[in-house]
Amino acid sequence: MSYTYDYPRPSVTTDILVFSIRDGVLQVLLIERKIDPFQGTWAIPGGFVQMDEDLRDGALRELEEETGLSDIPLRQLRAYGAPDRDPRGRVITVAFIALVPSDELIARGGSDAQDARWFPIDDLPPLAFDHAEILADGRAELARDVTASIHDSALVAFDFLPEKFTLSQAQRVFETLRGEEMDKRNFRKWLSNEWSIEDTGEKSSGGRHRPAALFRLKPD
Repeated sequence: MSYTYDYPRPSVTTDILVFSIRDGVLQVLLIERKIDPFQGTWAIPGGFVQMDEDLRDGALRELEEETGLSDIPLRQLRAYGAPDRDPRGRVITVAFIALVPSDELIARGGSDAQDARWFPIDDLPPLAFDHAEILADGRAELARDVTASIHDSALVAFDFLPEKFTLSQAQRVFETLRGEEMDKRNFRKWLSNEWSIEDTGEKSSGGRHRPAALFRLKPD
């Protein structure tokens, strides 16, 4: 391959892992590619960064173009740069993670996405590019984030909860992210010791169970 400048200039893309808990199951948002390469294959939302664009801005733009989702907080996961990861040429991608409550999110295919759909993390279709590796790394990152010995990073678990939540809801989220059950008494003691949460004085409503106290994180 020949170049017209002193050093090769690889292309840069962003890929966005959007995780949510739906029906008590950790799920990820994928798009069905409309064009080659990998036309008709499921992939992580993302695309090429424009020359005048910040990485995060490019990720947010691609996410909105391909899924219709906007204004979602992102954090950077890592970069992937295997020389043969993209059949179009030398492409380096920077992956981001988004953690969202999904009750009010409606994803739709757009731009070069034929469809956008939520998939359980343990029941995924074949993925394009090296997206299976990226997704596995993102899933492992979530599990590390909510290890009982970690405080600050485990705050990500609260991104999956409504502003006001029951202790049972909180435990289900932590268990889902960690991939293991936690003792109810020990979890509630740990939660109270590690984070500043407060009883709102309100009760949950609806459902088949009796009303439970609603809590929230205290403002910093």
